[in-house]
Amino acid sequence: MKQLYLLSAGAAQAVATALATPFRAATQAEVRASFQPVGALREKFLAGEACDVAVSTAAMLEEFARDARVDAATILPLGRVHTGIAVRSGERAPAIGNRDELRAALEHAARIYVPDPERATAGIHSVKVLRGLGLYDALAPRLAAYPNGAAAMAALAAGTERDCLGCTQVTEIKYTRGVTLVGALPLEFDLATPYAAAVSSSAREPGLALRFVRMLGGAESEQLRREAGFEA
Repeated sequence: MKQLYLLSAGAAQAVATALATPFRAATQAEVRASFQPVGALREKFLAGEACDVAVSTAAMLEEFARDARVDAATILPLGRVHTGIAVRSGERAPAIGNRDELRAALEHAARIYVPDPERATAGIHSVKVLRGLGLYDALAPRLAAYPNGAAAMAALAAGTERDCLGCTQVTEIKYTRGVTLVGALPLEFDLATPYAAAVSSSAREPGLALRFVRMLGGAESEQLRREAGFEA
């Protein structure tokens, strides 16, 4: 069976995973996916990891296109993803609708689960938010950092400590069983990241890769993307 190598930001995991089965049925090609924080994805892509289709921030793919690392003509937007707050399912959801409510919720949290604060989009932003609220020094010992948002949310779901929060991209929260989305960060701290997909210049079968890009970003998966947390 043919193999299609997908190197993707974690934000698109729910959509890409859901489409892998119909893609296989239609093309007899298996999707071999690797989901990474954006910083790690960049490192792996530039290091030459096998990649037929790349899914990342629109800005990163535009940069790759300028360097002829992806085919610029194939770049297809997937939508924007907000960074949000999660709680373990069944626990009380705090108010986070404005600066004061968000600050109080974070101060009350026993632990805050976040993706990599140096290489993950939402992890970097989480630290920025804490600094903007003047809470970073006090809450840094309570941060529980994981390689990506999916791992952070899985750890939050599996934990037993009460009154914990998660902060990562909405798509990763909605993808993880055992956690519940409280909401996107309030407007002052909002981060809506545009994502896109493209065919890698090293794709072994560009036509096959383009077919998957079009499944990811096309009209047939619009409802799936919306349910996963992407916004137009």
